[in-house]
Amino acid sequence: MGDPVRHGGQGRPVLGLLAGSGQFPMLVASGARQAGCRVVVIALRGEADQRLRDLADAFYTSGIVRLGRWIRLFRREGAGQVIMAGRVRKTRVHGSARWLQWLRYLPDWTSIKVWYFASRDKRNDSLLSAVAEQMQQKGLTVIDSTQYCPEAMAPEGVLTTASPTASQHKDIELGWRIAKEMGRLDVGQSVAVKEQDVIAVEAVEGTDAMIARAGELARSGGWTLVKVAKPNQDMRFDVPTVGADTIENLHRAGGRVLVVEAGKTLLIDRDKTVELANRYGIAVIGRGQGTSAGDA
Repeated sequence: MGDPVRHGGQGRPVLGLLAGSGQFPMLVASGARQAGCRVVVIALRGEADQRLRDLADAFYTSGIVRLGRWIRLFRREGAGQVIMAGRVRKTRVHGSARWLQWLRYLPDWTSIKVWYFASRDKRNDSLLSAVAEQMQQKGLTVIDSTQYCPEAMAPEGVLTTASPTASQHKDIELGWRIAKEMGRLDVGQSVAVKEQDVIAVEAVEGTDAMIARAGELARSGGWTLVKVAKPNQDMRFDVPTVGADTIENLHRAGGRVLVVEAGKTLLIDRDKTVELANRYGIAVIGRGQGTSAGDA
């Protein structure tokens, strides 16, 4: 793998960052450094933004099924706590025959144990919980992924100049109930609704692909996207995330309303995201757990 990139002083608390794609890992790394941590990044190959090198005190790259290597590197660097941040495209797991994936990704023995023996099923929470347990057994505690970027969590209320119409409020109510039930079942976190009819639900393909599909199914536009945390969301894993890219995708697909769960959804680059939504006339709402659509 070559020598790691290293810089930064010693004697500080050491945070291990396992980085997937998107801007979330950048927020974590920046916040952790501002808090005085020495940040050790393991960037998942084909996923993580290489700009993380500039925010890391030690930087490594690794395959997505090399759990044993992650543990060895974090322990070698003295990390006691680990944050998992960023997306990993799970469609890669189901995109080809298992034997071909073994050849392509070369999983290590620790990853094989988690996949076949330690995880009760192959849903995200089950797999990530099993990964965290393996890390804990080696002295690495996986912590709340938002600990070093609390300011990025979506606030409650209407965040844009546009507000939902009475009809859209009804869509929000339906979408919220459906999305929460999907989250409880660990299926997905987003649902598209129009005229109190469910247009599309998110599964393994992710929110962006679901938005595109909703746009194909509701070509006249005007639909609502609701994205929530799971009822018992483990903030160590798979925190809902939206940002300017979400707004661009909604605009292309004809979506007019975005509802996220306040306090449990990352709103990346809030000012830019809200400004873009205002330009496109898209209403963005942060809804609290006990808030009705009419109060949002």
